[in-house]
Amino acid sequence: MTIKTLLVHLDHDDPSARLDLAVSLARRHDARLIGLFAERAKAHTVGVVAHWPTPAYRAASADSRARFEAATAGLRAQWRDADRGGAAEVIRAVSAAAHTADLVILAQDAGDGQHHAAAPTGMAEQVVLNAGRPALVIPGSGRFTEVGRRPLIAWNNSREAARAVRDSLPLLRGADEVVVVSFAGKDGGEDDGGSADCLAYLADHGIAARAERLVVEGVGVMDMLLSRVSDCGADLLVMGGHGHYAFPHLPRGNGARHVLTHMTVPVLMSN
Repeated sequence: MTIKTLLVHLDHDDPSARLDLAVSLARRHDARLIGLFAERAKAHTVGVVAHWPTPAYRAASADSRARFEAATAGLRAQWRDADRGGAAEVIRAVSAAAHTADLVILAQDAGDGQHHAAAPTGMAEQVVLNAGRPALVIPGSGRFTEVGRRPLIAWNNSREAARAVRDSLPLLRGADEVVVVSFAGKDGGEDDGGSADCLAYLADHGIAARAERLVVEGVGVMDMLLSRVSDCGADLLVMGGHGHYAFPHLPRGNGARHVLTHMTVPVLMSN
């Protein structure tokens, strides 16, 4: 797999971290970069007549375009306006635009209760689960101009994990260290996550990696995964975007949502 078309979601909630990384990746992979402005907004209503777009939306859109064009000077780049205001419409517009991109770059949710946020709540998760393309989700704090030097892969031999590994290959090439993590229950039973096969697959693509098998006891799988990301000093987490994420011997839960809520490094998810 190669990355030749990138899509970055833009809104007025400080998209600079997303845009900085998108520009860096576009340069690294000689890719075309599409910036899609899409955010929640209400139409201006006078009596029973609704007018769209509002002056505030037009101003935010114009500012987004100016920032994008300044940041992408010298690149093959295109700015677009989704021209939608409803939450469901914005999610559909971003998902549809992702259909013809190799990778879509999104922001982490602002969190529950942040109703003023420009992006709809849960958009990253919905794009991961429905767009059919890998998503690189960026934490709400921090700056990331490079990812993939020290990636950690969450592996459970599922279809989603397999797609995530394949989709991450362009980001893993040239990594300093790749760690493949699988989990077992507290009984310490045999690991049936297929880590050895995952290591061999990565080696086939010129990527050296090592495996870790963690025993979960007294803490949730996703919390242990996020803790291991921190302990390893990883700069990228690669995982399948399961609606109900499970490892061998372990109960199911909404792992994608939990990780997207508590992540501190960029996460590449595929479904």
